Formats: sequence, structure tokens, C-alpha cells
Amino acid sequence: MSGIILSNLAIMLGIFTVVWVLSIAIRNASIVDILWGPACALPAFLTWVRTDGYEPRALILTFLVALWGLRLGFYLARRNIGHGEDYRYVAMRKKAGGDGPFRMISLVRVFWLQCLISFFVSLPTQVGQFGVSPFLLWGSEPLGVLAWLGIAVFAVGFLFETVGDAQLRAFKSKPENKGRLMTEGLWAWTRHPNYFGDAAVWTGLTLIALESQWGFVTVLSPALMIFFLYAVSGKALLERAMVRKYPEYESYKKRTSGFFPRPPKRL
Repeated sequence: MSGIILSNLAIMLGIFTVVWVLSIAIRNASIVDILWGPACALPAFLTWVRTDGYEPRALILTFLVALWGLRLGFYLARRNIGHGEDYRYVAMRKKAGGDGPFRMISLVRVFWLQCLISFFVSLPTQVGQFGVSPFLLWGSEPLGVLAWLGIAVFAVGFLFETVGDAQLRAFKSKPENKGRLMTEGLWAWTRHPNYFGDAAVWTGLTLIALESQWGFVTVLSPALMIFFLYAVSGKALLERAMVRKYPEYESYKKRTSGFFPRPPKRL
């Protein structure tokens, strides 16, 4: 198992390095964002093709994470391509002192760092393909209560991400909404349906992995994902920008949940 997982990491580092070279050629580090979803799904596929991937848990983990990763990758590609470099990387490039110094900084702090994070986050879909837990799989069926619960949690998260992104895209496509804050649909129930969806997706995948022999060692993977989504590069970073951009955002924060969905408050 360890040999397969370590070789997955080596392959991912190679892919992220190649994409970094491409980012230098096109002077746009934002392409790493498009890579994020497929990169989180790739280790599961690499594990599946080199093991007895016909075991139901392995098939389900690989299929579900591929579904999530490809959808996210296509969505971000459609949103980002042709719109220049993201403001975060523009600021990093300027702070570094130009293109030259930024190259090596971006390799380590953007591409390799995201590679390591995506690899760690994806551990449940890798480790979950090996063996059977003697404690957390009850009964003789290949999938137990935790796996079915995990599939349900994944489905809720995937629905929130997909519908929330579609609603936001439809809202922004209307000229009359230019400069307006999206507060409709799922965005009335949570300020971040896509981030909540991500958290639910990886919690669900980990629940499925818990029925494998070593699945319990991967519980920190969704915890890291949720931490980044809530406190680092997701909700916290985005809301600082949204408060400056939309004067009505403070009112929106008061009536709408910051993460877990709930009916909006009446003010």
C-alpha cells in the first residue's frame, strides 16, 4: 500500500511541476486552480488501476471523487480561462518583485504546496481501497452503514456545489445583476454553498474509507480541507474581499448562515 501511495505523490509532483512550467510560459499562475479538482481525484484513479479495483468500495471511491474532481475542474476552467490571472497571484507576483523572483516562489508556495495539500486531502480515496476494517464494517456485505451514510453525505455536498455554482453563474450572466450581490437560491441558506458542499463531499468520502483496513488514519484529511475552506483560503479570505466590494454584505451576513445551511433569518 505505502509503495503505491508514495508513487502517487511522485506522479502528482511531476504533473504540478509541468503545469508550473506552463504557467511561466503563459504568465498565469491561476491555472493551478483548474488543476485542483482533478489533482484531488487522480491518486484514487492511480490506486484503482494498480490494485484489485473491482472491489465495490474501491470502485465507489474512485467514481465519486472523479465525478467531483472533473466537475470542479471543468467549472473552474470555464470560469477562469480568458479572464487573466487571479488577483491573489497578481498580488503575490507584485510582492515578489516581478516575474523572475515569482517563478521559484510560485513553484514552492503555490504549485508544490497545492500538490501536497491535494495529496493529503485525497488520502481517504487512496487508503480506503485497501482491506477491510475489523471494527467499523458490520456484517458480511462489502459496504456497511458507514459507507452508505458516506454516499448520502457526498450526494448532499455534490448537490450543493453543483446547484450553487449553477445558480451563481446564471445570476452573473444577467446584465441587470452586474455589481449586485448574489443572495438567492442556496445562497439564501448559506453564504458559501460551494464550500459547504466541498466539506460534505470529503466527509462523505472519508466515511466510506473508514470501512477499509486503515481508513481511520485518514480522518485528518477532511479536517484539513474544512479548516482551509473555513479559516484560510476559502470563506475567511473571500469574505474580507466581499465586505469591501458590497456595502450590503454586512446585512447579508446577519441573516444568512456562514457555512452550514439553514433558513435565512428575518431581520
